[in-house]
Amino acid sequence: MNEDKAARYHRLRRRAGMLGTGAVAAVLLLSLPTGLSVWLRNQADAFTGNSRPLSVVFFVGCFGLVVEVVQLPLAYYRAVTLERRYGLTREAEARWWSGHVTAVGTNLLVSVAAASVVIALQRAVPTWWWVVGAVLFSMTLVGLAQLAPALLPLFDDLRPLNRPSLAGRLAALATRAGTPVVGVSEWRVSGRTRRASATLAGVGAHRRILVSDTLLADHSDEEIEVIIAHELSHHVHHDIWVAMGLEVVLTLLGFFVADLALRRLGPWVGLSGPSDVAGLPLLALAAGAVSLGLVPLAHAVSRAHERRADRFALDTTGNPSAFVSAMRRLGATNLAEERPSALVELLFHSHPSVASRIAAAAAWTAPVSGTVER
Repeated sequence: MNEDKAARYHRLRRRAGMLGTGAVAAVLLLSLPTGLSVWLRNQADAFTGNSRPLSVVFFVGCFGLVVEVVQLPLAYYRAVTLERRYGLTREAEARWWSGHVTAVGTNLLVSVAAASVVIALQRAVPTWWWVVGAVLFSMTLVGLAQLAPALLPLFDDLRPLNRPSLAGRLAALATRAGTPVVGVSEWRVSGRTRRASATLAGVGAHRRILVSDTLLADHSDEEIEVIIAHELSHHVHHDIWVAMGLEVVLTLLGFFVADLALRRLGPWVGLSGPSDVAGLPLLALAAGAVSLGLVPLAHAVSRAHERRADRFALDTTGNPSAFVSAMRRLGATNLAEERPSALVELLFHSHPSVASRIAAAAAWTAPVSGTVER
């Protein structure tokens, strides 16, 4: 692996990401003391005849488009310019634009729906809206996790894996781990990227193994098996539900801080009350600041889960050589940072470094009892 190339790629990608986040935060922040948010609310009221639901749609739609225009150059740089420069994408530019426009439209619809629910709750239960809102958003998150296998074919090219021995091997592995799956699918991504990956989509009885065609093309059956064993660990140890629980806590805390900000700072920026649609930028800033501040904690929890999943994969397959070769191939294919600094790993990495994962595999010894950690 060319570590200098990988480090340079990730440094540029992180820089663009931070600039994009900063640009959006600046738009949200400047809209408040300058009166832009209140002005846009007034325009929304005038345009919609003071219809509260339509004012939310108008306000969020206009604000969302402004934010999109501000962050578009950096989004293009990250997703197209950098990916092409480092040979990670095979996607035609027209296809990227089509997908991006679709994503922006979807995000706007979701944002309008979420803002409408929040404003309605603030008016219906002004004291406890942040609690009810967190519960509703959490229920939505769980529901989407359940629906994931059914929704994936709408966005990705999935087909049954046409390698019976490998499909049977992976299904048997899932059964031995106590996490049976409804099927094994080939995930066709080679038309747009050279990155290789595998995952389990869905939870409970709706789990499905997805193996990218790029992974199938370049990795042995033993390597694919150990990668899937790693993914199975997240289900065996309920890491998905832990992550959802953490998301619930973050949402609750974010909404709580947003409620405090709206009540204490709202009058200063001209809001008529916490449920004023012009306060949505302040709400987004407060909730986003909480989420951003807790990113290192979320990453630390994720890295702990990933280390445990590596051990599970080794204990389950007993094949450290396949694990090491899979990590090296994936690292080279996906241009992963082999040895990021401690600070970079703390702030930006949800997985342990490739070097540390390989070192742990090299030091692995089979469990004395012959049983897998559960």
